[in-house]
Amino acid sequence: MSIKTIESFRVLPRWLFVRVETTDDIVGWGEATLEGHTEAVEGAVEALRTTFVGWDADRIQDIWQHTYRSKFYRGGPVLMSALSGLDIALWDIKGKRLGVPIYQLLGGKVRDKVKVYGWIGGDTPADVVQGALARRDQGFTAVKMNGTGQLDWIDSPHLLEGAVERVKQVRDLGLDVGVDFHGRVHKGMAKQLAKALEPLHPLFIEEPLLPTQPEEIADLSRLVSTPIALGERLHSRYEFRPYLERRAIDIAQPDISHCGGISELHRIASLTETYDVALAPHCPLGPIALAASVQVDLTAPNFVIQEMSWQMHYNKGADLLTYLVDSSVFSIKDGYVDALEGPGLGIEINETLVREADAKCRQEPAWRNEVWKGLDGSLREW
Repeated sequence: MSIKTIESFRVLPRWLFVRVETTDDIVGWGEATLEGHTEAVEGAVEALRTTFVGWDADRIQDIWQHTYRSKFYRGGPVLMSALSGLDIALWDIKGKRLGVPIYQLLGGKVRDKVKVYGWIGGDTPADVVQGALARRDQGFTAVKMNGTGQLDWIDSPHLLEGAVERVKQVRDLGLDVGVDFHGRVHKGMAKQLAKALEPLHPLFIEEPLLPTQPEEIADLSRLVSTPIALGERLHSRYEFRPYLERRAIDIAQPDISHCGGISELHRIASLTETYDVALAPHCPLGPIALAASVQVDLTAPNFVIQEMSWQMHYNKGADLLTYLVDSSVFSIKDGYVDALEGPGLGIEINETLVREADAKCRQEPAWRNEVWKGLDGSLREW
């Protein structure tokens, strides 16, 4: 059983799907979304196509190692996202061929369902109460929100007061709240905001500083009792190492579409467990990335909660459930999603709709994130 074709598809709102077909006509789906860098990842997927068509599709680890190690330059968001898409699709194929969910190939379940959270607010959060009430009605018991809008390196402290009040309003509704600093708060103000939020007992604070600052994040971790979470911009187990060795984080948030797919997320889960660090995979992306994350979540003893993008503010023109034949697989019950029991990823993709969406998306520019500037015209972190 060898790889016959590798294709990539742009689909709304901002996702890149990967389709792999074998010579015995088994189709696997992966997701290589790298928000804002679609064209670059497409080029990397094309390089993988020219390399791996004809290879044995069962040799997932061999293909992973050749992708990562056989070239002089390795790692980084573009290559690892392309590898993620291929890796997820190959695991989907293996599960389908053997007639079992992927979690069975990773050692089996340690839980029967996974806890999930949904987003409220947007990039510049204002009234989050209505969003929180809607999430509660949908069955969520936990949500995540951006803490602030744009901030200068050091800005007026009163800008942090609104962030604290918003978190308090949502906590008062009986929901657990993760607060995403989004790497847009620099050290001087991040310390202030983290301390101000501490009495409200957030579920976690995410990316309190940019992921280029492991020492400073470790300092902040020692300053507050709130769990520190990050990892969406770390692209392999090697990049998690300095945060683990410095005791800088309490929750690891690797993104399965950026970190090397199911193979690497499974390894990161084991690595972080060694340091008593919890696993909460990042996933503001599509249904393939979510299904792949859930397959690993079911096997990881240190898993705590899974991000899902249903009705997220980025989802314009399509949503998490749009490309699924059966959307009930992601039904939320009392804050949990049940284990996916179908073979492979446990989801069925509407290929006709994906191909139609790709044709339309290629007539428009690929998605780009906003670029923020301050009143003086200088660049701000988004």
